[in-house]
Amino acid sequence: MKGDVKKVVLAYSGGLDTSVIVRWLLETYGCEVICFAADVGQKEELDGLEAKAINTGASKIYIDDLQEEFARDFIFPALRANAIYEGTYLLGTSLARPLIAKRQVEIAALEGADAVCHGATGKGNDQVRFELTYMALNPHIRIISAWKDPNWTFNSRESMFDYAEKHGIPLPLTKDKPYSSDRNSLHISHEGAILEDPWAEPPEDIFVLTKSPESAPDQPEYVEIEFEQGNPVAIDGQRLSPAKLMDYINTVAGENGVGRIDLVENRFVGMKSRGVYETPGGTVLWAAHRGVESLTMDREVMLMRDSLIPKYAQLVYNGFWYSPEMTALQTFIDQTQE
Repeated sequence: MKGDVKKVVLAYSGGLDTSVIVRWLLETYGCEVICFAADVGQKEELDGLEAKAINTGASKIYIDDLQEEFARDFIFPALRANAIYEGTYLLGTSLARPLIAKRQVEIAALEGADAVCHGATGKGNDQVRFELTYMALNPHIRIISAWKDPNWTFNSRESMFDYAEKHGIPLPLTKDKPYSSDRNSLHISHEGAILEDPWAEPPEDIFVLTKSPESAPDQPEYVEIEFEQGNPVAIDGQRLSPAKLMDYINTVAGENGVGRIDLVENRFVGMKSRGVYETPGGTVLWAAHRGVESLTMDREVMLMRDSLIPKYAQLVYNGFWYSPEMTALQTFIDQTQE
């Protein structure tokens, strides 16, 4: 395999999978590895990422602040559509992946890379979201999907932990608490370990963005949200940029115990998966947006738009953000928001 690829851009989080993949790419393909981490609101999770990537073997790393673009061009369009998957999930991870993959393809072009790589497993939806975006934006680029690669020798998380320890790769997880979490400006998701048992209640210590209802204040807190053409633009009279507005409403809603959901969802690849999500700000914005529409939207237009919410959410969830049908659907949605 060495010599097949000269330079690859890896979607890098610094977690177990992508940390191991950096070294695996070097050993398997003998190519230059450039890491790319998108700042979509992970906060302190990005601390120390540059040094870790370089020390693991990457030649360089891009850490791009995409928070405003994420909120403006991905969260807010889904909000305008009132998009909810299977009646519960506000699509936090699903909305971030096409943005990350888009920027990854752009970096590959800037660097003259002939391949892109992701660390999504072969059983989840992220593999589809990444790869459909790669193919939509650059159908000629080579895609290395590590978990599906014939040279991938790891068969468990434990074998990856052992490999990381052998090569001195620091990890944020431990064998005793291998929760998988994904955070951005819209939500944080928790999967794996004890959560794979649908009867097991999630332990309180996994929650990051939200207080439990028992710990939240007993008195209500009021916020007034101003919308323009379906987009939130101000809270309590203060105009905020999209990313700053998300940060603010996440803090207020999380402090008041809003936004926890626990569901078993149907993945595109044909299996069910249990996820515990925290979406405090999104929960409030979706409810407020619905309230504005109840005052302003024509009845028949609302009926038509609502009939399309399941399809819109399905397209987002399944990774078809850059498809022609998504473009057509968003055009109709946005016309309803005028």
